[in-house]
Amino acid sequence: MKVKELQNLSVEELITRLNQMREGLFKARVRATTKELDNIMIISNTRKDIARVLTILRKKGIKI
Repeated sequence: MKVKELQNLSVEELITRLNQMREGLFKARVRATTKELDNIMIISNTRKDIARVLTILRKKGIKI
């Protein structure tokens, strides 16, 4: 996800995306543990996207 796209979203939308990404990360970790995940890069990309969303929320003054 691009940073400019995230910056244009409202706080509520960012929090919703953050929750969806955290849930997706959990599911990807479970699938990786059970050897069902084909592309392991999904985990690292999701972690980076979560960090981007958290950074934008902190810049907007929202603490989570």
